[in-house]
Amino acid sequence: MQKLLVIFLFLVWSACSSAKKPEGVLTQPQLAALLIDIYLAEARLEVMPVAKDSSVRYFVPFEEKLLKTKGISDSTLKQTYSYYFAHPKELEQVYDAVIDTLMVRDKQIAHGPTPNRKPPIKNPQ
Repeated sequence: MQKLLVIFLFLVWSACSSAKKPEGVLTQPQLAALLIDIYLAEARLEVMPVAKDSSVRYFVPFEEKLLKTKGISDSTLKQTYSYYFAHPKELEQVYDAVIDTLMVRDKQIAHGPTPNRKPPIKNPQ
């Protein structure tokens, strides 16, 4: 029984240690930052007074420019999507970060900028 347990633990350990990201796959923070930029661009397009099918005409060049600015090739993006679709728990962590960031930004916009000043100190008289 102990031998079986040792073999099982070894297999679990080797499976976990070999589950490294292949080279060329974006890290979770990199993918989250990219997705945030993409979702913000889509939100801007939704408020533009153009038909939905026409908005694609505006979005595709923006996405290409965004990827170029970030130094992300099409093949890297496809490889990244393939990796994270095959690893849904990691993808969930990415989307948790995206949602949290977008919610914080939404609250900041709704409540306006918070001043970084401290309230004045009253002199005791």
